[in-house]
Amino acid sequence: MRGRSTSDDSTSRWSRSDWWGAVLEAPDARALARFYADLLGWEIAKNEPEYAAIGPSDGVAYLAFQTAPDYVRPVWPFREGSQQIMMHLDFQVSDLEVAVAHALELGAQDAEHQPQTNLRVLLDPAGHPFCLYLDE
Repeated sequence: MRGRSTSDDSTSRWSRSDWWGAVLEAPDARALARFYADLLGWEIAKNEPEYAAIGPSDGVAYLAFQTAPDYVRPVWPFREGSQQIMMHLDFQVSDLEVAVAHALELGAQDAEHQPQTNLRVLLDPAGHPFCLYLDE
């Protein structure tokens, strides 16, 4: 990308300037960060009332959460007149049944509509859909 620095593996992770990530709005940034950190086994890197971020122990990717007081929970599948989904997250797993059970234990909900057999659509505690899928 133009205007963006690049780094290589010889540069210390914390000295790099090529971080990238996605930010999800939520009614409680800290709570949603804790959910995804527990789900993915990632570290909480920032934990403020209005903004929290998590990331894996290596690499330069992150997933962040921003508190939005007027947050409206999205609806899956889409229904006319309801809050539309703007994006969703996908996570490849090696054991779908175990991964789904873990997500449910942490507070995810099973989505009403399941479009395929090799994946499961779940809703995080703020209602964002995310998919756990087998790469078959």
